Amino acid sequence: QVKKLPKHLREAQISTERTHLISDPAKKPRQRYVQKDGKCNVHHGNVQETYRYLSDLFTTLVDLRWRLSLFIFTLVYVVNWLFFGFLWWLIALIRGDLVHADEEGWTPCVENLNSFVSAFLFSIETETTIGYGYRVITEKCPEGIILLLVQAILGSIVNAMMVGCMFVKISQPKNRAETLMFSHNAVISVRDNKMCLMFRVGDLRNSHIVEASIRAKLIRSQQTKEGEFIPLNQTDINIGFDTGDDRLFLVSPLIISHEINEKSPFWEMTLAQMEKEEFEIVVILEGMVEATAPVAIMLPAHSVGYLTQALNHLSLHRQRPWHHAGVMSSPSLTARQRSIPAIQ
Repeated sequence: QVKKLPKHLREAQISTERTHLISDPAKKPRQRYVQKDGKCNVHHGNVQETYRYLSDLFTTLVDLRWRLSLFIFTLVYVVNWLFFGFLWWLIALIRGDLVHADEEGWTPCVENLNSFVSAFLFSIETETTIGYGYRVITEKCPEGIILLLVQAILGSIVNAMMVGCMFVKISQPKNRAETLMFSHNAVISVRDNKMCLMFRVGDLRNSHIVEASIRAKLIRSQQTKEGEFIPLNQTDINIGFDTGDDRLFLVSPLIISHEINEKSPFWEMTLAQMEKEEFEIVVILEGMVEATAPVAIMLPAHSVGYLTQALNHLSLHRQRPWHHAGVMSSPSLTARQRSIPAIQ
């Protein structure tokens, strides 16, 4: 019966419980801690104390998406203009300017303000300092003068906050990380008679990154000696922190190397163990953009994650493109086993 089915139906795989059971576990896709484009695959759920976001309102507004930021930007100004426009209309209504505006000898609080629409337009002209000259406040209206002062002060605060949010949001160089390239695979090979974990990083732009630094984290589950299970334990991977090699002069593609020694988490891992282990290496590169270095705008930490499948016992081939690696044989012994003859 299976042979009678069309070819595209025979080759199609339907996601069912049975399919998951008979599928090869080595081909089962894993969820990444950090995506290849640098985005963290972590979502906060069941957050009950949401009021904490309002305690830092400025950062909350900056972190919003662009469509929400533009909507809030427009909404704040419109509500502010409507609120003060209502107050100007209310003053004119209480003083009787709406009724006696056409009478000779009557001095209104605001000339040519005869409806709520004109009060709303006067509010916009006052806060934005347009000054068309058609509507103007008179000197015989003390309550109007006080309201004018209040609107000028509050309007400046609103402008400072909203324009500041937009400036910070625009000046964030998030897209600058798009031209930072990491090698597709991290490799383990022998370099200077030492087992090393290596990968490449390069910058495609001519404008360099100032004070560039790089660090790496090993993400894997761990069980302590007391029996406690830690699902996403983070372990530092030394890529030159003690020697200063983590400070990069990123004008050309560089090979970042981690020596697998006694302090390395890969010290006692064989090739077979690495193929069975489920871990992820997260590489973080950060620095300042050269064009905006005088104002110290930090480049967001750009991350890339290497899964176990992307960690191969290979050797870097210099004749290949810089973000690829050529396959060469590598010993399957652990770094500790290779170092035993040298120690003896």
